[in-house]
Amino acid sequence: MSKAFFPMALVLVAVCIPSSSCKKPESGGPPVAVRIPHTLTAHGVERVDDYYWLKERDNPEVIAYLEAENAFTASTLAHTEPLQKELFDEIVGRIKQDDQSVPYFENGYFYYDRFESGGEYPIYCRRMKTMDAAEEIILNINELSEGHEYFDVRGLKVSTDNTLLAFAEDSVGRRLYSLRFKNLDTGEIYPDLLPKVTGNVVWAGDNRTVFYTRQDPETLRSHRVFRHVLGTDGSDDVLVFEEEDETFSCSVQKTKSRRYVVIHSHSTLSDEAQYLDADNPTGSFTTFLPRTRGHEYSIDHFGDRFFIRTNSDAVNFRLMSAPVADTEQSRWEEVIPHSEDTFLETFEIFRDHLVVAQRQDGLVQLRVIPWSGNDGYLVEFDDAAYDAWIGVNPEFDTTTLRYDSSSLTTPHSVFDFDMVNRTRTLLKRDEVLGGFNPDDYVAQRLYATARDGVDVPISLVRRADSGDGPLPLLLYAYGSYGYSMDPAFRSDRLSLLDRGYTFAIAHVRGGQEYGRRWYEDGKLLHKKNTFTDFIDCADFLVNHGLTTSDELFAMGGSAGGLLMGTIVNMRPDLFQGVVAQVPFVDVITTMLDPDIPLTTAEYDEWGNPNEKENFDYMMSYSPYDQVKAQDYPTMLVTAGLHDSQVQYWEPAKWVAKLRSLKTDDHVLLLHTNMDAGHGGASGRFKQYEETALTYAFLLDQIGGSDGK
Repeated sequence: MSKAFFPMALVLVAVCIPSSSCKKPESGGPPVAVRIPHTLTAHGVERVDDYYWLKERDNPEVIAYLEAENAFTASTLAHTEPLQKELFDEIVGRIKQDDQSVPYFENGYFYYDRFESGGEYPIYCRRMKTMDAAEEIILNINELSEGHEYFDVRGLKVSTDNTLLAFAEDSVGRRLYSLRFKNLDTGEIYPDLLPKVTGNVVWAGDNRTVFYTRQDPETLRSHRVFRHVLGTDGSDDVLVFEEEDETFSCSVQKTKSRRYVVIHSHSTLSDEAQYLDADNPTGSFTTFLPRTRGHEYSIDHFGDRFFIRTNSDAVNFRLMSAPVADTEQSRWEEVIPHSEDTFLETFEIFRDHLVVAQRQDGLVQLRVIPWSGNDGYLVEFDDAAYDAWIGVNPEFDTTTLRYDSSSLTTPHSVFDFDMVNRTRTLLKRDEVLGGFNPDDYVAQRLYATARDGVDVPISLVRRADSGDGPLPLLLYAYGSYGYSMDPAFRSDRLSLLDRGYTFAIAHVRGGQEYGRRWYEDGKLLHKKNTFTDFIDCADFLVNHGLTTSDELFAMGGSAGGLLMGTIVNMRPDLFQGVVAQVPFVDVITTMLDPDIPLTTAEYDEWGNPNEKENFDYMMSYSPYDQVKAQDYPTMLVTAGLHDSQVQYWEPAKWVAKLRSLKTDDHVLLLHTNMDAGHGGASGRFKQYEETALTYAFLLDQIGGSDGK
């Protein structure tokens, strides 16, 4: 049972305003959403959705209900407000106020971004040829964000002649950006304004033409590529490509050589690339290799050849090359062969070396291969379990590899690695203020045996002085789209560790930690492996004395929120509390509605419920459809009103249905960010207000609302 019982006096605040959207709560209880039955039929199965009306974003009744839930959450957690402030101040206090990224060199300039004390947003800068040159501020996001609760900038791209900047801004959080242009010599912002775009943009070689992508305004599927010439009316922009297959999206990019503009069409299972000489922006794109279902590939260019990462006859991918003059697949030559136990993630080309990021035994490896034909070798890492990736390497003519790494106890670090001498130089390790000492913490890598005999890794971190007995434990996972959850460092996590928590990551199937098959075994008609892996990891942690079910908490977001919704239906007894962040929980309804953003592109991940086999399987785990009359753990659920990926109504409907059916008196809270989207609040520090709220909720469940 929960150790935190919220005093009734704290919830007697009037949280349900007079409205037909929610009934007056009884005895100061939570808002009760009005039930308006709506029947949905598919494959002869009728589902009655009492809360379907919450989809009406512009309905004042919906806003009233969300605000009532927010008020209830605030009043319920009112006694933790001092702890929330303490946590927020502590988390922000660990962050170096005046900070700067490691500069990288590109096309004659060193580029970096920096933060000033108190600033929420970065300042993007550069210096010509040497870091001793005068600083040029190319964009100050703090100035642009003034007057906005939410602000995001992406797609910063400098023209080839270094004089113009393209950038895209969003002040709502729904991923509908406006593309703008700045003269870096004069500071002038040009009148060209291209609204409702994705923020994906590249320059052609003429320094006056850009290619950019636009999304469907309803589904937000990126499906059109346009060409814009500076100084012309955006309404005259030329449509150069439209992706008509609604299961595909498209993007535009430039090869590392800067010679080609590439349009990349992609679905979960298939890819197609088209390329165009960047110096001929009005020319026609050439298809590199026509799409075929199940063939995933991506390309880059070096010298007289294209390099292709492909899964053709290679479930874990291999690297091929082809002459620019003839990209027929029969002309492809193998550079790195397929491996059954090594997954090829990405590659980076240099004049004298090839570098690949690969996965083996659940961890990233960086492999350096000289073009001279000498044997390749692996870059060494200090930690037994870690996260690592190829950094920013825009130049060919160098023997230095920039890479990044961190671990559960080591902050984010940036290295330059000499590929000839095999030596590395630490350029920067994020400074964690407040007396942080990595020796105060200990990390472990354990393996839980899933019910089908598969070993599932678990990465854990706790304070070294926490003793050997069971501790409160927060178990996190994602497990979808092949996204691997590597054991990386987060300074905000120290606030939980220092108060007695263990933090753990379950590397469940559906990610790609062990290669492509790890992903395939956690999707479509194998999706339940993700859920049972998580439950089996949780059971393992309890059975081995690392925690108890009274002190075990689970957390996941987005597709990881689907995981949370499923495990509380399957094993509510196993967890004391659950945090579901922007959870994808109404699987069937969403996947049957092609007008909801991103739905059609998701069929290869979840299945197309218009097909009965998929419908039946998805129904068997869909959290919203599987809510039942049973006891549930204490829960905190979050949403974003402008979320473009998981619509706010999914968590809102789920909470309303849980309230109507659950048989316990455990606290159930819904917190909706009314100003943000899928990623929550913008800004360097503001985002931690929600982190502090979450941590206060978790600490309160173990009697720690006083911060002890």
